[in-house]
Amino acid sequence: MDGYGSPTVVDGGAAELAFLWGALPPLGAGAGWLLVAGAQWVAGLSWAPAQDLFELVAGLPDPQAGFGGLALGTLGGLLVAAVGTAERLAVTVGTERVRLRRDRADRQVERRPVRAVFVDGKDLVLLGADDGELVRERSDLPVDRLRDAFRAHGWPWTDGDPHRDAYRRWVPGLPGLPPAADALLRARQRALDSDRGGEARELRGELGRAGVVLRDDGRRQYWRLTRAAPQPRPGDTTSAEPEVDGR
Repeated sequence: MDGYGSPTVVDGGAAELAFLWGALPPLGAGAGWLLVAGAQWVAGLSWAPAQDLFELVAGLPDPQAGFGGLALGTLGGLLVAAVGTAERLAVTVGTERVRLRRDRADRQVERRPVRAVFVDGKDLVLLGADDGELVRERSDLPVDRLRDAFRAHGWPWTDGDPHRDAYRRWVPGLPGLPPAADALLRARQRALDSDRGGEARELRGELGRAGVVLRDDGRRQYWRLTRAAPQPRPGDTTSAEPEVDGR
């Protein structure tokens, strides 16, 4: 990966895989058995949700119902383990580049254009020369391990976003945004409100190419401009009347 030095790999390791595949299927099996064992009791509670389902389960013959609950619970645990394995992020840090692998996605970023590396909430972020985001990758990896790996290979690690104070809360029609950015932010807000994560990520990329960097606080969007963003002319607004979100 690098011309010299040994790259450092930061991932969940064997312990994470052992938990996913060794613990989740048995836990799922136990949950399935408990569902069958307690179905008749739950079906008798007038306030309990999904009573029709519990009545159906309670009416199944033994021991087939118990075996079915164990099998379905185990299958559910295996599915969760498979999803968790696919979502694992592995970060390989070298002197010249960093490699980020998740499932079938494999990306490498050269060291030269990177001006800052930090963790923002659950996201690993790399900023470029114009203060725009080169990478924003969701990660549950320990911050101290990431920090030590990047610092050991000479990357410009910072303890937090160096531009955090530059962000402004977005409301529809807010002046100061590049052309078309307000429309993209409106579309992304709808995606966030509808839990369409893939669309929200795609629109984040579109806004990044327009020179707008985003931070999310729940479903609220905060923005700042990169140094390469087109600067609005004095008096320009994105719409005549700002529509303030009433939430």
